[in-house]
Amino acid sequence: MQHEENLRIDKWLWAVRLFKTRSQAAEACKKGRVLIDEVQVKPSRVLKVGEIVFIKRPPVIYQYKVLGLLGKRQSASIAAEYVEDITPEEEKEKLEMKKHAGFEIRDRGVGRPTKKQRRLIDQLKRKM
Repeated sequence: MQHEENLRIDKWLWAVRLFKTRSQAAEACKKGRVLIDEVQVKPSRVLKVGEIVFIKRPPVIYQYKVLGLLGKRQSASIAAEYVEDITPEEEKEKLEMKKHAGFEIRDRGVGRPTKKQRRLIDQLKRKM
């Protein structure tokens, strides 16, 4: 693996394909969605090998370990050698739960639920 000595976090996030553009990576840093050691970082923060980067994408907080510093965007297979996804399974399950929560199937032409039906629906959702 090729290692660079000093590398900005926004550039690394873009190079290892965690964000589509470098400006999106920088914007996430500015908004406080990127953390290192539970501290919000600026886009210019210098990254070190072995650090753990947290990325908040509600409802999930992803965790990545820095295996190497990659300054230029490479193919996905090469970029995978520089980052390790260590996000716990509980966090990934939150994403699955969000996909299914709030989704209701109603027959076509039935119309809106009545107040009584809506209360029953809300009651079922709370139990889940």
